Amino acid sequence: MYWFKNAIIYQLTKQIDFENIENAMIYRLTKSLNLDDLQDKLNCAVFTPCEPSDSKHFGWTPPLKDSGLLHHTAGENVLLVAKKETKILPAEVVNKELNERIEKLEKAEGRKLKKVEKQTLKDDVITTLLPRAFSKYQHTALWIDTKNDLIYVDASSSNRAEDVLALLRKTLGSLPVVPLTFKNEPAVVMSRWIADEDAPEWLIVKEDLELRSKADDGVIKCKNNDLAQEEILTLADRGFVTKLALEWENNLSFVLNDDCTLKRLKFEDQIREKNDDILKENVAQRFDADFILMTATLSELVKNLINEFGGEKEHL
Repeated sequence: MYWFKNAIIYQLTKQIDFENIENAMIYRLTKSLNLDDLQDKLNCAVFTPCEPSDSKHFGWTPPLKDSGLLHHTAGENVLLVAKKETKILPAEVVNKELNERIEKLEKAEGRKLKKVEKQTLKDDVITTLLPRAFSKYQHTALWIDTKNDLIYVDASSSNRAEDVLALLRKTLGSLPVVPLTFKNEPAVVMSRWIADEDAPEWLIVKEDLELRSKADDGVIKCKNNDLAQEEILTLADRGFVTKLALEWENNLSFVLNDDCTLKRLKFEDQIREKNDDILKENVAQRFDADFILMTATLSELVKNLINEFGGEKEHL
């Protein structure tokens, strides 16, 4: 059902669905996007498989299999999926072949090879081995909320998110975005929630958190612990909560990080089951309904969080 899954995903042989979303990195558009002729622009950066001599390829692939479109639009929300193929050449395989060639050539010429000569040989080895290398495939979903000028990226790291944003920037010609940040520092606010036992009424504090000392000389991880324990309350008062597991009752649970990213997203059953009246055999209809449901729920969550943390931080 739901999108945004953190893990590296290997090449899919069936329709992508939206089950088990985990993470979302959120970016603020500082200027509304012009998505005119989007399909034509995406076509210019469509994913194509690696040629035998290629080490990697990166481009757009259809979110809805067999639709023929490189985007899926529902109302004011646009879904894109970037696909990356990377050839896997284990270092030990390359080094074994390289050392054999170096030894053979040095013996034939009666001299030690220079560094630049060894590098040339290494390049030749890689070129020779690439056609026989296995491929790893990675899919990364990106959702553009054109109404609220936000972009959500299914990524667990900023590097992976930035790679996809760079592809989108190249595709559209420009992409004015900054990471979403709150006016009131999440680490300070979440620490107060724990130390004062004063979390917002609409959120349930779960039993997992991560604390960083104010001197930034260590991190304490608490998992499946009663956060009302005196020891944890004291630690929260003396440090900063950098990760906190929360639940928006009857909607979803998640971990909020101090950089405003969301991890371990898990939708509640009553949300996940809302579209069960649509048969999964009706692939396009179910896909569309699930996408609308997912975007509506996450949009409401982010809106609530922005309000809870005093609005967004202004970017100069």
